[in-house]
Amino acid sequence: QKSLKAIGLDPSPVFIAKARELSAHLANLSFHEGSAHQLPFPEADFDVVVFHTTLCHLSDPRGALSEAFRVLRPGGWVAVFDGDYASTTFGTGTLDPLQICADAFRAYFIHDSWLGRRTPKLAQMTGFVVQSYRSHGYTESSNPDYMLTIVDRGADALASSGQIGQPLADALKGEARRRAEAHQFFGHINYTSLIARKPR
Repeated sequence: QKSLKAIGLDPSPVFIAKARELSAHLANLSFHEGSAHQLPFPEADFDVVVFHTTLCHLSDPRGALSEAFRVLRPGGWVAVFDGDYASTTFGTGTLDPLQICADAFRAYFIHDSWLGRRTPKLAQMTGFVVQSYRSHGYTESSNPDYMLTIVDRGADALASSGQIGQPLADALKGEARRRAEAHQFFGHINYTSLIARKPR
C-alpha cells in the first residue's frame, strides 16, 4: 500500500514559512514555493489537485488548470473552490453606502470577480470532465468577523487611491461596526465548487 502525501504550493515565501511552521508535526505534508502556471512536478504524478480560492487571483486561470491536467494521472481529480465575488454585497437597500466597499474590494483585490461562474467551461476547455458544480452562500450578520475585513480593505483601497478621503473611509468602517453591534449588518458572498476528472 503506497503512503499518502499532500503537497502545498504558494508563490509567497511568507505563507510557505508559516505553513511549514504549523505543519511541522505532519510527516506526510510538505510545502513548496512556486507558481500554479508552472508546477515543479512531473507529468501524471498526482491523484488529486485542489485549488482553494486561487483561480480568481490568477491572470491565467486556464493555464493553471492545464498544469493541473498535466500533473494528474489519468482518472485523477481536480477540485476547485472559489468565490463568485461578483455577488459580494453589504447592501440592505438601494444606494446603501457600504456597497462601495464591496465594489472596491473586488476592484483592488480580485483579478476576476466572475470566474466562479465560468469554472465549468474552463475545466471542459482544458480537457476535464465535470462531475459536479454547486453554489454555496456565505452570509454574516451579528458577528461579521470576515466580512468586516472586506469592508476595511475596500474602504482603505478607496482612500489610498485618492477616490475618497480617509475620514470617509473611517466613517464607512465605523458604520459597518455600528450595524454589527445593532444586529443590522448584512454581508454575503456566494462561492462555487467544482469537481472534475481527467479522462482515463
